[in-house]
Amino acid sequence: MAAYLKRLVSSLGAYQVADAVSMVMAVLLLPVYTRRIAPAGYGIVETLATFVVFVSIVVRFGMIESFLRFYFVDQDAARRDALARRAVLFLLATTTVVCAILVVPAAPLARLVTSERVPGAFRVAVLGVWAFTNLELAQALLRVDERRRAYAAATLSNVCLTIAASVVLVVGLNMGYLGLLVGNYGASTVVLLGLWWTMRRRLWHGPRAGVAESLRTLFRFGLPTLPAEASVYALSVLDRQYIVHQQGPGSAGRYAIAIKVAGAIAFIVRAFMYAWPPLAYSVSDDAEASRLYGLVTTYYALVAGWAVAAISLEARYIIRFLAPHAGYFLSYRAVPWVCLGWALYGLWVVLLVVAGRANVTSRNFPAALVGLVVNVVLLAVLVPRYGIAGGGIALCGAYAAMLAVMYLLVRGAFGVDFEWRRLAQLVLVLGGLTVAGDLLLPTSGAVGFLARGAVIVAMPLALFVTGFAQPQELAAARGLLARARAAGRRPGPGPDAGTGAGGVPERP
Repeated sequence: MAAYLKRLVSSLGAYQVADAVSMVMAVLLLPVYTRRIAPAGYGIVETLATFVVFVSIVVRFGMIESFLRFYFVDQDAARRDALARRAVLFLLATTTVVCAILVVPAAPLARLVTSERVPGAFRVAVLGVWAFTNLELAQALLRVDERRRAYAAATLSNVCLTIAASVVLVVGLNMGYLGLLVGNYGASTVVLLGLWWTMRRRLWHGPRAGVAESLRTLFRFGLPTLPAEASVYALSVLDRQYIVHQQGPGSAGRYAIAIKVAGAIAFIVRAFMYAWPPLAYSVSDDAEASRLYGLVTTYYALVAGWAVAAISLEARYIIRFLAPHAGYFLSYRAVPWVCLGWALYGLWVVLLVVAGRANVTSRNFPAALVGLVVNVVLLAVLVPRYGIAGGGIALCGAYAAMLAVMYLLVRGAFGVDFEWRRLAQLVLVLGGLTVAGDLLLPTSGAVGFLARGAVIVAMPLALFVTGFAQPQELAAARGLLARARAAGRRPGPGPDAGTGAGGVPERP
């Protein structure tokens, strides 16, 4: 069990590097962008971004999910390469055809998606569909091989190119929200082409025998996941679409800023989403997998829940710093709910892996459909009354309903030893302290900021006092601390000890 957790943590570290850099730079640059882009323009950018991801889910027909599932079935390197080629060529063909069709009626489609006539921005988003979809699969190839350094290098390159291009286009050339779109999807295109070049021997050479049969196998697994995945992501599309058409691009821009603030939770969830499925599917023993799935769920809920609590308590201060434009301040009302929605999505990833392991992916769609229906109803009821906060509440309600139905559908196919007591404890302690702190503490000034920070720091202590940690976890933590102290007391080598020519450390 410890070995699996170590692999998960190692993978999380690699997958978090680029996201960490991206998040830090986003924090630094968001004030720069929001001074130059009004809420309406930012609303157009984010509405098109959700369009890109939604279309990407549809046009890949579950191929990436099938690739991740079946890559570990066969240990033969040549057949694994053949699987990679089939998946890459299939996605290249489907995305090229679909994007060529979407480019033609750009003006009416732009109005349909954003409520504004912005054909140029829509065409850039179509490029984003092509680049984003194919880049997802190229990165999946690195993840299944656990090539963490290569993955980190590729994603960091994407982040750096995106930032450089966006700053030049938005600040230097004053292109506004269009500059953000071009910088983002143009950089992804460049990185995709670079990854294809580095993988050219693996992807473009080799036997083509058995392609039809292999595709049928992939489709049998992947296609049932498509309605569910599209329905789940439709939750993120519907709230923005409802807000942009019902309350205008300005409200959509404020909602988008709330989602940006929730990026810290998205950062945790994306790293978990990328690292968890390859590890989860690689565990061959069902009993061991059941225990591992339950333990990882608890640890994920602990980390994500604490982060949600922290951001929710300090939301007003974060918004004032990141978006100094007065038009963005009311974004704070949606921040706690959007953060919680992202955290719930991570739990959905756990249940998707359970369904994939049990080969019952057809059960994903009914659960996702329930969530979609609940989301539509809650949006219609809550947004007219509560604005963007209503959109966030509707998102959380939809995920909660979806998780409940999905759990009921898959628990008979593969049983997971979920730690229900500790999960309930996390909800009561973290949720209770967050609500109490937000209601009772000041909402402005240094005193409010520091008091809320004190509550955040006290949360782990409250969990410890109420018996959250298990004896074996405490023993492991004490052992780790003892080793760290011993390493600190150990005298270090002299300036020339253990080095070879040129001061390079020698291998032991």
